[in-house]
Amino acid sequence: MDMAQARLAVENPTPGERRTQGGVATTDVVVSATVGRNADVFPDILRIHVPVGAIVADVTYGKGAFWRDVPAEDYVLMPSDLQTGTDATNLPYEDESLDALVLDPPYMEGLYRRDTSHMAGSGTHAAFREHYSNGQATAGNGPKWHDAVLDLYHRAGAEAKRTLRTGGVFIVKCQDEVSANRQRLTHVELITHFEADDFYCKDLFVVVRANRPGVSRVKKQVHARKNHSYFLVFVKCAAGKGQTAKSVAV
Repeated sequence: MDMAQARLAVENPTPGERRTQGGVATTDVVVSATVGRNADVFPDILRIHVPVGAIVADVTYGKGAFWRDVPAEDYVLMPSDLQTGTDATNLPYEDESLDALVLDPPYMEGLYRRDTSHMAGSGTHAAFREHYSNGQATAGNGPKWHDAVLDLYHRAGAEAKRTLRTGGVFIVKCQDEVSANRQRLTHVELITHFEADDFYCKDLFVVVRANRPGVSRVKKQVHARKNHSYFLVFVKCAAGKGQTAKSVAV
């Protein structure tokens, strides 16, 4: 029996014959939690969920840290951010023109303040604010604190929904936080919101810091300090199918 006949026998066994499973035993698989950098995880997310040759808009590109280990020839990358004049909540792309979209906005409530003097990253930490925020105060009549963080994700997600084709992939970076001494599980809040808006959360990746975070002036700790963040992978469903994902080939 030659190789072609052997493959045919495996794929189309005769009636009553036991089917032979394909594949090989290995530990070289992508796992859901990784200790390391975003750049260590991001290529695996693309490898599983975004086919080579796809049109990908990274609308919070910054310094391109996610893409450091991704071969430039693998994707049609369209990088943009506030520094290049592109607002993730008002994208210049046509409806249903993208295969994938990457979103990593500031997820610290301290970068959303109605007075710039109250924003995180002032003084000696100005470089931190410049890297994660445009340095502008939030609108006076908009949501405050952690709700302002969610508001930006929601508005950017609406643009992702508009610009992604059905079946397109929406990769969202986020981190939970404690706001006003209340635990806010941002990744849960975002999954709940987007799944109610025609997205299906197909995968979740946890990135754990390799070093321990430092804290100054601690009197009494009442919450665990966050040392992990998330990549959420959503798939845009046909209208009305976000909760069931029946229209998505998984």
